[in-house]
Amino acid sequence: MSKDTSLTDEGFFASGLASASLDTDEVEGQLAVDVYQTKNDVVVKAPVAGVDPDGIDIAVTNESIAIRGERYDEKEVDQDGYHFQECYWGSFARQVMLPVECDADKADATFKNGILTVRIPKLVKTKTKKVKVKAS
Repeated sequence: MSKDTSLTDEGFFASGLASASLDTDEVEGQLAVDVYQTKNDVVVKAPVAGVDPDGIDIAVTNESIAIRGERYDEKEVDQDGYHFQECYWGSFARQVMLPVECDADKADATFKNGILTVRIPKLVKTKTKKVKVKAS
């Protein structure tokens, strides 16, 4: 498993479970993602249970995808009442480079059982065709 520590366009580091934005002291969690290819698509999957699908912001270019959102905790107890607190609550973000060039205009996102799935069709590269000039 590799660790992505690149600085993203939005000004945050995509490493660790949470990171501070360069512009503020606000902490963002890192969204876990799976990225894989099929014959025709690049697929990005992320567990986003507890997040309103309308509150997920997805930005896709031909080379990358950025996902942002926020998970809210409905506090039933104060902080001192916790024995363990392993779930991340608050804003999260993740940006990754796509493994191949894709058609961002045809990207499609679905949300089912707490899993966000984004399918981005691969760009079909046309091969150069040589054309001979015919004498008339």
